[in-house]
Amino acid sequence: MTQTPSCPPPLPEAEAEDGTEVNTKAENQTENKAGSKVGSKAENHAENPDGPEAEADLELTPPAPALTPGQAFDALYAFAAPALVRQTYLLTGRRELARESVERAFQLAWQRWPEVAVDRDPAGWVRAAAYEYAMSPWHRLRLRHRAPEPPPAALDDRRLLSVLLSLPPAYRRTVLLYDGLGIGLPETAAETEASTPAAAGRLLHAREVVAARVPELADPGELRLRLTELGSKESLRTAAKPVVVRSGSERRARRWTRAAIAFTVLLIGSTAFTLRTAPDHYEAPQAPAATISGVPPRSGPGPLSEEEQEVRVKLRSTFQNGPERLRPELR
Repeated sequence: MTQTPSCPPPLPEAEAEDGTEVNTKAENQTENKAGSKVGSKAENHAENPDGPEAEADLELTPPAPALTPGQAFDALYAFAAPALVRQTYLLTGRRELARESVERAFQLAWQRWPEVAVDRDPAGWVRAAAYEYAMSPWHRLRLRHRAPEPPPAALDDRRLLSVLLSLPPAYRRTVLLYDGLGIGLPETAAETEASTPAAAGRLLHAREVVAARVPELADPGELRLRLTELGSKESLRTAAKPVVVRSGSERRARRWTRAAIAFTVLLIGSTAFTLRTAPDHYEAPQAPAATISGVPPRSGPGPLSEEEQEVRVKLRSTFQNGPERLRPELR
């Protein structure tokens, strides 16, 4: 029988000497395979962008993390609070009131955050709340708001601020929204709760007053520029940090909740006490007393006379019972 010669095994020395080359070849083969797979995937994706490979790539891509309500509120606060303090200062002419108004508006926004978060313009929502609080007439009754604050340093700024504060609140707000912020007339009318013709009339009147007292601001473009400069020149202290605003809003909400609960308990207690002590039937009121003439006064019996005493003795001496007592005597 003929035996087929078997192949000799590879020598260890050859493996040791050519091990580097073998490993390099293996790595090149792996890279070529991976590159061919990636290239084929790219070609398939270019040919069919909606194929399963594209869906797999989309699945592997991690989604962007959603912002928490606190983070979204902080972002809105950082974006809108500084400019809103300057705008509110132009409405009121008071620095502390502007800061307080913005802080109170953001507290209200945090209490109603589900409503504000889905609003088309969250910054506009907060702006409207800050303007409403800043222009409330009740601030005139507060002692610290009766004393005037120091005006701006520049003469032109003092003149412009004086003209703005001389306008009625609705006119002042309209000219600030339209000429100061560049908001459209329909949006300005909606925010000031007026019709579009009424908002246009307020704007024209405010411009006439400003042009009469400050002639160089008759141009609306120049007026807008000066309003922006006036708000940015003042060194206004921004409201508290967003974390402080949110915690203050939550504390205020808790206080109002406790006050509402206490008032409800007091109302229920007073109602129960009233139901317990109130009469359950109607009692007609007594008529007032009146003097009647011709009626003798009431009096007790007086002392007996001699004749009355004799009759009494006679009655007592007769029979106390029997028919004789009832029998009439003929005389």
